Amino acid sequence: MKNLILAFCVSTFFSFGQQLHKKKASLLGSPFEITVVATDSINGEQFCNLAINEVKRIEHLISDWIPSSQISKVNQNAGVKAIAVDEEVFNLVERSIKVSQLTNGAFDISYASMDRIWKFDGSMKEMPTEIEIKKSVERVGYQKILLNPEEKTIFLKEKGMKLGLGGIGQGYIADQIKALLISKGCTSGIVNVSGDINTWGFQINGEPWTVAIVNPLNKEKVFATFPLIDSAVETSGSYEKYVTFNGKRYSHIIDPRSGYPASGIISVSVFAKQTEIADALATGVFVLGVDVGMNLINQINGIECIIIDDKGGVHYSKNIDLQSK
Repeated sequence: MKNLILAFCVSTFFSFGQQLHKKKASLLGSPFEITVVATDSINGEQFCNLAINEVKRIEHLISDWIPSSQISKVNQNAGVKAIAVDEEVFNLVERSIKVSQLTNGAFDISYASMDRIWKFDGSMKEMPTEIEIKKSVERVGYQKILLNPEEKTIFLKEKGMKLGLGGIGQGYIADQIKALLISKGCTSGIVNVSGDINTWGFQINGEPWTVAIVNPLNKEKVFATFPLIDSAVETSGSYEKYVTFNGKRYSHIIDPRSGYPASGIISVSVFAKQTEIADALATGVFVLGVDVGMNLINQINGIECIIIDDKGGVHYSKNIDLQSK
């Protein structure tokens, strides 16, 4: 789940023939917002419509909820045959597997194969058994996703396997919107795909786009702001969906390796040049935990992170540069 604890701050005045144009929509089953700097309202509307159409185009390629999508076709043929996909889809899956390798499987797009034995709607009265939990992840494993680079095919080795690109696809979409609008002459903007935020250029007043980091335990309190200059941020959180058994808090984000919910963290914000990698790593870090997750981030150039643990403690990666409030 992408929790929008990031609020972006936008100046709203006109200057030298430029103006801000905003558009909100419900896309991918989640909030979507685009803000662009344009010459006039017509120009701004054109940019925003291009962005919305790009979301829909990619959704119809990679959504596992749309039966006719290429990813759905791969899932429907799990254990049966390899499916040829567009190079765009193939490359995204290939990059997803690389993140799985980087995170030792804490991020895994085959997580969609898991049996949904955990319920976070208030209906769970007791934990699943160890046997149930172990069985729930039997078909999960990025190592079982077979790619053929020459034929651009994807094959899932076992029947019942299923890919879900929700943990990386929204970030990819944000990156693609940015690239598309820049190619069409949009010099500045900020796109928010359900919490996956990417920016380019500057606001009309020359200031960077800025996000506010909100404490999920007190959403009225902003404890830091962060300027985004041609860069991205993504936040994953569990502070709204979780269960508690024997005094331990279990998040709705499940470790695909073990079948157990991640614990110890309530929020992860990852900053990067691309939303795609921020998106995937936020999930991976959440599963890995504070110490292992932060150690991973500190080894990757150009990636920074803020973790809020379940005691309210705030942890920063070594090179992060926050503007404290």
